[in-house]
Amino acid sequence: MSEAYNLNRLYWHSRRGMLELDLILMPFVQKHFPQLDEADKDRYVQLLASEDQDLFAWFLGHKKPDDPELQKIIDIILEKHGPLAQNAP
Repeated sequence: MSEAYNLNRLYWHSRRGMLELDLILMPFVQKHFPQLDEADKDRYVQLLASEDQDLFAWFLGHKKPDDPELQKIIDIILEKHGPLAQNAP
């Protein structure tokens, strides 16, 4: 299914309008998305459907998503990027 992923479209959808989220999602999709396995790519696409407030709380570690599949991709992103609180301007 990797042919179905359009990196330009994913990059655009990774732009959230909240600087803190942009600083974690946009570099992740550029640098790490192509190397993900198919299941993790699907998880990332699913993650992008989440509300910004939820994403922000999840990346800060204030909350965890109800869906363990979303937590898997959040953990991967944080592993590659580091906690959002450390990288916020």
